[in-house]
Amino acid sequence: NSLLPTQLSYKTMLGFRRAIATQRRRFISTEVPQIPERRSTEAGPGGRASDAGLTVAIFGATGFLGRYVCCELGTSGVLAYIANRGDEFEIRHLKPSFDLGRTRFVYYSPRDTDSMREVIGDADIVINMIGKYYESKQPYQTKEFPYIGYKTNYSFHDANVTIPRTIAELCLEMQIDNFIHISSAAASPDHPSEWARTKYEGEQAVKEVYPWATIVRPTQLFGPEDRFMNYLAFMASYYPIVPLIDGGHQLTQPVYAVDVAKTITRICDDPARFEGKIIDCFGPSDYTYAELMEFILDVTLMEEARVMDIPKEYVLMAANILQYQRNPPLTPDIVHLWSEDYLPAMTAKEYKNQRGLDKILTMEDFGVKQTPIEKIAFNYLHRHRKGGHFTKETGYH
Repeated sequence: NSLLPTQLSYKTMLGFRRAIATQRRRFISTEVPQIPERRSTEAGPGGRASDAGLTVAIFGATGFLGRYVCCELGTSGVLAYIANRGDEFEIRHLKPSFDLGRTRFVYYSPRDTDSMREVIGDADIVINMIGKYYESKQPYQTKEFPYIGYKTNYSFHDANVTIPRTIAELCLEMQIDNFIHISSAAASPDHPSEWARTKYEGEQAVKEVYPWATIVRPTQLFGPEDRFMNYLAFMASYYPIVPLIDGGHQLTQPVYAVDVAKTITRICDDPARFEGKIIDCFGPSDYTYAELMEFILDVTLMEEARVMDIPKEYVLMAANILQYQRNPPLTPDIVHLWSEDYLPAMTAKEYKNQRGLDKILTMEDFGVKQTPIEKIAFNYLHRHRKGGHFTKETGYH
């Protein structure tokens, strides 16, 4: 006679639970590996708990995009050399992305070439994601009134041109096989934003030094830690008005940060195939800033927020004051950046109709499906609701 569930012993039930948990862990830890073919140096089943036989040095891993790239690389069993300028606690959130022993954290200074050389070491691939949306500054004492001044620590030119060029030169010197440089879809030599202009200059500097570098150009990134959708929600929560620059009619085509990270990881799967290529990453739809603001107010239940059409010159006046805050919510350069369309170089149809070896690739060429902003944004924007996630539930408060 078969035992009824109530007749099973406690140890037997516990054994079943452990077996199920083990199966689930195996399923999670053996995600479909990104690397299509086994390398001679690879060990393990592929994915987690494996050695992919690939070493990647990452600059800018602590940034918004960097954490997702680390997660994707860790899933593929990659050994990562992670560059860091700060304290150990600033990078500890990256450790769970990798198996034990699959990371090497190296402290460096962008002004110390030897320390950057130590980060790269014997890596097979180097990824540069260094970037800053504002120029970091620090106060210093002066002898005249107001007895304090501000000096730039790292300028846009430093972050977007000088440092990428230095990394490219080191890759050439150390005979690194592949270099992946993250630029921007807004990069342009005549853009009103200095950030966008220096992004373009950085691309050219990298190509000049390391012609076979792979260039990735995403549009505006969105995700839980973004400074895009969260910024608009923050402005609606803490400021009396939300400025829409010249009515917010400019177009943008945001891309999910995880989709970009997956694309970068798949470049690492077969980097030689994408040498000298440009990869544009963008979302499935474009929106005006006014449309995005309306969507954010609907999600955050802040329909009463005052959204105003303000000319660019007046927004610049406010930005000149706000830029001195720690992690400034608005800077003059952001105003210039958002006063222009932030779109990929071509339409989706034009990308598909390209012919020849020099065509610009997209995420579709890597099998990465574009994630709509409506599918993800609610998950992290609802925290901006004044009453919390359950604010509409009667009797909860």
